[in-house]
Amino acid sequence: MDSSHCFLGVDVSALGRPWRARLDRAGEMRALAIHQVGGHDELVARVLAGRDVAPEAVERYLDPTLRDLMPDPFVLTDMEAATERLRRAVERGERVAIFGDYDVDGACSAALVSEYLEACGCETIVHIPDRVTEGYGPNVEAMAAFAAQGARLVITVDCGAVSHEPFAAARGLGLDVVAFDHHQAPATLPDALAIVDPNREDDLSGLGHLCAAGVAFLALVALNRSLRDAGFWNGRKAPDLMAALDLVALATVADVVPLTGLNRAFVVKGLQVMRRRGRPGLAALFDVAGADGAPKPYHLGFLIGPRINAGGRIGDAGLGARLLTTTDDLVARDIAAELDRLNRARRAIELDAVAEAEAEALAALGLEEKGAAVVVAGETWPQGVVGLIAARLKERFDRPAFALTFAGGHAVGSGRSIPGVDLGRTVRAALEAGLIVKGGGHAMAAGLTVERARLGELRAFLEERLAHSVSAARASARLSVDAALTASAATPDLVRRLDAAGPYGSGNPEPLFVLPRHRLADVMPIGGDHLRARAVAMDGSTLDAIAFRSVGKTLGEALKRLRGASVHLAGTLSINRWGGRERAQFRVVDVAEAER
Repeated sequence: MDSSHCFLGVDVSALGRPWRARLDRAGEMRALAIHQVGGHDELVARVLAGRDVAPEAVERYLDPTLRDLMPDPFVLTDMEAATERLRRAVERGERVAIFGDYDVDGACSAALVSEYLEACGCETIVHIPDRVTEGYGPNVEAMAAFAAQGARLVITVDCGAVSHEPFAAARGLGLDVVAFDHHQAPATLPDALAIVDPNREDDLSGLGHLCAAGVAFLALVALNRSLRDAGFWNGRKAPDLMAALDLVALATVADVVPLTGLNRAFVVKGLQVMRRRGRPGLAALFDVAGADGAPKPYHLGFLIGPRINAGGRIGDAGLGARLLTTTDDLVARDIAAELDRLNRARRAIELDAVAEAEAEALAALGLEEKGAAVVVAGETWPQGVVGLIAARLKERFDRPAFALTFAGGHAVGSGRSIPGVDLGRTVRAALEAGLIVKGGGHAMAAGLTVERARLGELRAFLEERLAHSVSAARASARLSVDAALTASAATPDLVRRLDAAGPYGSGNPEPLFVLPRHRLADVMPIGGDHLRARAVAMDGSTLDAIAFRSVGKTLGEALKRLRGASVHLAGTLSINRWGGRERAQFRVVDVAEAER
């Protein structure tokens, strides 16, 4: 690559990436108009322009409204049939069973639907499956249990699009089934009254970016409208759907769906709901996690989400849904404390498993780290941590990664992908080829079960299937830089101004800045696997910096090697609150030595 087109001339950084300015000439003009005409901060204007916000749309972007962005729920295939059945259940006061997945999206979706139906007078049975004994998705035994408990309607959330056998069993028991899912679905769908999934092949809604809680929220909007039209709310108070946006926001961030359009509005409005601390379970979990300041996507993704997930990974999978639906402060505090304990135990297990997995991956890839994908398997890894192992391997080796654990004659596991490589499609291809027992997912994450004896075949299949897309994705990988700034310009006030253009996350990346020609000082380990440092500008101003999970990794080794040198540091800004003081902090994601 011609280094003249690279930001600060960095064509190969410590992590082997070229740095490019996020804004092209048209983007620069857009930023100028936002700054000069709209009167917005120059750096904020560059961030907005870098996310394709037009000058005339800035105010709507900074304060998105559901009124502007909400689609008609009935554009989703099968939504009419689903709404009609849910309306009948409400009007008759039926007992309704809700089957959810064991992750954050599943817990939030189950809580969302249960809370609404209970407010309408229905009794609900919420079941979150045990990851080890029941596995992913609906099962025949659960359907039988629902029928025995008097349910006549089963609603599945964040699962169901591939549940042929359980839904057939449900129908045989006289149960109606409605599924709200968002995973990639096969051409032949299970036999259900309605399967509402924007990622089914015959759905033309264009809402495939929603998480399951987003789909469930649209379903409740449709149900609310149907009940109103039927006169159900005459003399009654309808549930406040806006107050439930905290659940949709949490699921949207934790499930790492794109924070654009409707999803971004969900998160903006949901964070506003969270600030009121009206949900005892979330308030207790924020407290036990030590989350400081107003709720942000960071808190949801890295503090709250992992704790809710911990129940499904190594404990009671139903804890998350119970926490999110309880109205009792004491119960909320007890469940939050247990989830925090489980999360600490999960971290210890994960640390040992990741070390073992990395060693296996290095042995398989060789010194030159060749291969399109990483596939590792362990005899003792808990099923609940394999997804985390895959995520760490994906970060470490910059390619799709699968981590599996053996269970009898099978290996069960999860995969995580890199941008540009569709893992869900690949897993479905393996299923259609008869190579795996079951599997599914979406572009960035997938799960599968394979016979132990066919693990080698699976590795070969993935290597061949992914070779081209991984090669293309890695070749086009680059670091997109929003702007350069100095240590003295990085202040808590700047961070707050930048937050106005958020929330940031998948599909709406955090603003990435470069500190040009800063001396790297005081590089030292902290917290076991992180490195902290100071960036010293030419005018003597300094900025605290941290590189998370970098010890022993390429970035960490580069930072230690360049201690004392003049470098270009790439990273993001945040506020570090400690001892009652606020300081700006720079999270390092890459580094390049400055030319002498």
